[in-house]
Amino acid sequence: MAIVGAQKEITAAATSWEGVEARPHRFGGVEYTIGRREIGHIHGDYQVDIPFPVRVREELVAAGDAELHHVLPESGWITVRIRQRGDVAHAIGLLEKSYRLARRQRRR
Repeated sequence: MAIVGAQKEITAAATSWEGVEARPHRFGGVEYTIGRREIGHIHGDYQVDIPFPVRVREELVAAGDAELHHVLPESGWITVRIRQRGDVAHAIGLLEKSYRLARRQRRR
């Protein structure tokens, strides 16, 4: 079951980070970008997809912090399902991790 208002809360958090913009995602929902790089996207109030290097994805999935991406399980993408209130903060934390990685790579 989705958490009503999750998309609004997650969008507010992500767009508060320097340089992050929100725009419609090509497969529905809202994507969050820094420059031309997507740091993740949300589908309604129920699911967040976030890109990471495969090594990081493997660590997150092994720790139980995320699922393999629902469509691209062999990629670095993860899926976070929003089923309870705590999942909103968890998704925000993982989006922030993606954001920090993107910022570090931009500085190089």
